[in-house]
Amino acid sequence: MPPVKLSLYSVTPVWVLVALAAILTLVLVPLEQHLLWFSLTLAVSALLTFCVQLGLDRKEGLVSRVMASLGGSLVLLGLATGVSALLVAAS
Repeated sequence: MPPVKLSLYSVTPVWVLVALAAILTLVLVPLEQHLLWFSLTLAVSALLTFCVQLGLDRKEGLVSRVMASLGGSLVLLGLATGVSALLVAAS
């Protein structure tokens, strides 16, 4: 399996779960607790990233895959934090 496909298959599920958690946080959690839940989501995504990446048979490119997974998670949660800040400003 080429490294690019391995990266997509092992990184994308973490991104999807982070996006889902961010959306659920924005919808279900009170505004004053958004930052707490976003930080918890990032911590869980880090644990999930290491579980997924260390569970793979191929160890080449581990650092790149971990960086892609955590970097994407950080960007997604940064966008969610921006949306949360707009919600706070609007209320």
